[in-house]
This record gives sequence, C-alpha cells and structure tokens, in this order.
Amino acid sequence: MRIHKIALAGVCALGLIVAGTAANAAPVKIRMSWVAPLANWASILLYKKDLMKNLGKTYTLETTHFRGTPPQITALANNQLEVASLAYSSFPIAVANAGLSDLRVIADEFQEGVPGYYTDKYWVRKDSGINKVEDLKGKVIGTNAGGSAVDVAMRAMLAKHGLKDKRDYTMLEGPLPAMPTMLLEKKVDLAPAVLPFALNPKLLANAKPLFTQADATGKTDMIIMCARESFIKAHRAAMVDFMEDMLRVVHWYLDPKNHDAVAQIAHELTKAPANRFGWLFTKHDNYRDPNMMPDLDALQRNVNTVQELGFIKQHLDVKAHSDLSLLKEAIARLKKESAK
Repeated sequence: MRIHKIALAGVCALGLIVAGTAANAAPVKIRMSWVAPLANWASILLYKKDLMKNLGKTYTLETTHFRGTPPQITALANNQLEVASLAYSSFPIAVANAGLSDLRVIADEFQEGVPGYYTDKYWVRKDSGINKVEDLKGKVIGTNAGGSAVDVAMRAMLAKHGLKDKRDYTMLEGPLPAMPTMLLEKKVDLAPAVLPFALNPKLLANAKPLFTQADATGKTDMIIMCARESFIKAHRAAMVDFMEDMLRVVHWYLDPKNHDAVAQIAHELTKAPANRFGWLFTKHDNYRDPNMMPDLDALQRNVNTVQELGFIKQHLDVKAHSDLSLLKEAIARLKKESAK
C-alpha cells in the first residue's frame, strides 16, 4: 500500500511538473512579411496591440519588410519567415519551382478587379506618345520584381497584344514607392503604381493610365497569406490565437466609424498628411474580405495564368494547397464571443 501511495505521489508530481512546463512555455515566435505599407496587414497590425489579446502570451509577432513577394520564398525556404504575404504569382512559384510543397494558403489579404472597387493602374507619361499597348514595343518597362503580382499582370497584358519580354521590351526593376519617380524621370516608359503611390500628385499631373490590372487579368486574388504545413501542425493552437487576434484588428480597421483613427495611423506609418487617406479601406481601395477569406476559384484562374506565362510548368491545384481551418476556427471563436 505504501509503495502504491509513493508511486501515485510520483505520478502526481510529474503531472504538476508537465503542466507547469506547458503553462510556462515560451510564446511561439511568428515572423510575418509585408511589401506595401497599408496594403499589407502586417504593416499596421502592431498599431493595434490593444486588440491582440493573445500577443505575448501564446505567440510573439515580428513584421519584416520585403521589396516584393518573390524574395519571401527564400525566407520561407530558410525558415526565416513563418507567415508570408505572397501574390497569386509567387505562391505557385514557391510550391512548384522552389520545392515548398507543404506551403498552404491560410488567409486572404486583398483582392483586385472586384466590381465597384479600386484596381491598380499601369502608367505612361502624357508626353510619351504611347497611347496603346502596342506602342510599348522597344520600350523599357518598370517592375518591382519579376514574378510579382503586378509584374505578372503586366506581362499578361503585354502578351495579349503580342509583346514578349526581351524580344519586344526590356524590364527594369525598382521598389514600388520609386515607380512614379522612375517613370517621370524617363528611366522607364511604363510603370505600375499601387496604392498609396498611385496618388502621387506629380504622377497624376504628368502621367496617364494605359490599362488596369482588371483589364489584364480580371478578378484577382491579389495577395494571400501562406504558412508551411510543418509549422502549422507544430504550433496550431498559437496560430489559431494569432488568426483570432488578426481578425479582431482587421474588423477594427474596416469599420467606417474608425476611419479618422485609421487615417492617423496611416500618417504615422507613411508620414503623409492624414487627410490624404480618405480612400483607405473604402470602395476607392482594393477589396478586402472582412473575414480574410480567400476566393480560391479566382486564385486558381490566376495561378493558371502564371502557368500560361511559363513561370511554372505544371498545373497546380490551389485547393489542395490550402488550409483554411485555422481561419474558420478563429472566425467561429469571434462569433461565439460576440454572441455573449
């Protein structure tokens, strides 16, 4: 009997040690990427730490800026990034070409070409003499990174008009914020301009849109959030907590009653006057699903375009490389919370 009691006490002590260890486990480190300020949620999430109830408890968050989405593929492959904001173009390149077969779509950032919402424009100088796509033959085309979302849409439009890279035009890379300046300084003859850089006063005064992304690719699931399945499985609980917090912040940003406060955050991030952000998170902006749910059918069509342009060789099934269970669980939590 005494031996039995000693053994039972030992088991209980071991259980307390294990429970204590679990309770005191270090928060999971999540490193998240962004490219364009305001357009990518990672650029503004931490301005609303007060809404992130699990931050510092079950996970920590670091946000890192990248010039485009393709460089994030290397960071994912080297385990230097846990949640990547990839484009419809760089996602299949990561899976099919970089060997990241366990990469999964876990949420949506924003969509392009949704009727009634803003669509990106591709600009030429008013004095360039370029009035149609065919006039770009022999010209220099600006891009932020080969294989990025704006890059692929631009190539798709040029291909529709019989123009091919290297044969008919030259590509010149530069960061997205510099695109308007590169165009106006005549370093390039066509340049993409995404928000907020598309509202550059000098660009609006001296350049004109030649076509839009909607013209090029129709509805596009432009930017999606991705994570590797191995990380999801190892840290599922923390990832659901993270998604719950992120949804809470996204709902706050998209609520029209918070628009003045949102504009102030935009000012702090970009240093531009707050009164320039009347368009932000309205129909003058790209479409954002309030629950960050991606349009997988649109994404599949977009990935097919990437294949048609030769960036990947084989067909990629988007739904087979998606895991929306984290997001759905987080949505269910918030619904339960709001019902109380």
